[in-house]
Amino acid sequence: MRVLAGLQGHDHRLTRRIAAWDSPAARRLLPAVEETAEHTKLWWAAALGMAVRGGRRGRRAAASGVLAMAVAELLSNGVAKQLIARRRPPAEWIPHGDVADRPDSSSFPSGHTAAAVAFTAAVAPTWPWAGAACAVPAVLVAVERVHSGAHYPSDVAAGAVIGTAAAALVRTAPRLLPRRR
Repeated sequence: MRVLAGLQGHDHRLTRRIAAWDSPAARRLLPAVEETAEHTKLWWAAALGMAVRGGRRGRRAAASGVLAMAVAELLSNGVAKQLIARRRPPAEWIPHGDVADRPDSSSFPSGHTAAAVAFTAAVAPTWPWAGAACAVPAVLVAVERVHSGAHYPSDVAAGAVIGTAAAALVRTAPRLLPRRR
């Protein structure tokens, strides 16, 4: 029980510290990241770009990314958020106006992070350069979710685990299916 209380204390302190991060770069960049990550617009745009410009490899990477993102959203938003009710970080911890835009759903896990990590982790094995390019906005999405007061760092970490698992499932599922002769 002490371990959980200690972890929760670290989670709360880290939330306050990230939310208090105030720099010109954060004020410019993080709201734009939030806007493009809403409704997975960023990842759909990346998939479209890969499919159009990347040839066969780009289409395979885009399809893997979109499928993994869908699985991650189902697991995080459709299953985990329904099972675990966790309040969002208290509004008074967030020293800027982003706190007004928070969703009403459970804080745990971060569906935005799950989708971002799933897309990136599914794209990377097929097209490593595209996966590396997607990793930068995926990390920014995770940081933004805590900075805006929408999530605790542990919510983001759980979203990343779900995203990684979704990508692994999408990559291994075809090998698990019986082969027709």
